[in-house]
Amino acid sequence: MFSLHDFLWNYFIRPMYTREGYNPINTVVYALIFGFAVIYTYKYIIKPLKIRVDERLFLAVTPMVIFGSTVRALVDGGVLKPNPWILTPGIFFTAFFLIVPVLFADVKLKTYPKLTIAWGAGLALYANYLLFKNVKCWEPYELTLLHTAVSFVAVLAFYRFKPFDRLYLYPVLAHYFDIASTVVAIHFYHYMEVHWVERHLVSWFGAYSYYPWITIILVAVYYILKTMVPDEEERNYWYLAIYILGLGPAIRDPAQMVLQIACQ
Repeated sequence: MFSLHDFLWNYFIRPMYTREGYNPINTVVYALIFGFAVIYTYKYIIKPLKIRVDERLFLAVTPMVIFGSTVRALVDGGVLKPNPWILTPGIFFTAFFLIVPVLFADVKLKTYPKLTIAWGAGLALYANYLLFKNVKCWEPYELTLLHTAVSFVAVLAFYRFKPFDRLYLYPVLAHYFDIASTVVAIHFYHYMEVHWVERHLVSWFGAYSYYPWITIILVAVYYILKTMVPDEEERNYWYLAIYILGLGPAIRDPAQMVLQIACQ
């Protein structure tokens, strides 16, 4: 019989180690976990601490996202040994457990967000020190930044018409950074797309199809949130969650490439 152990191994644990990608089952489960995590962290952490969801909170969590994403790349680059707590999705839990106690202390000591930023920055600096020590070639990062710059110019030019909330600009930019890193990895270096839906999309239309696809998703998510989440603070927290989802792989993918690809 197909045991629970076999089910968990085949659909959740093995893909973490083999990088064989997401499947329909773990995609749905991770999406549900993500949704509940956003709802309950806002309800039981952000609101009780009376933390305003604004640019300061985005800034406070950014160094920890950089840390977690870089650590994940260090595993793929062979610098760190694989461990469930530093593989996807375990690294999200690790980063969460590292930042929450400091966030509590930051608020109670009335230093917010200084302590949280300093703590995350310290961890991120150490992770990036390991990255710089082990880089094989900077070309993938240069290509990623070039693609990112072009898309940022387009997004910022469009934002002059104020088509969406100011805080939503941050997740939009983060996801265009992510698109750039993904396109470079797949189109120039023949990496495999690990997400279930996008893997099929890329096989049909090529890596650059990411741009219209993610743009459609970002537009749809924005209007869904505007319709279904009337409370502005809660909606802003969803924007933060989407920002983290974009920035994480945007940092991880080019870091992973510079550790794996040797210059010609």
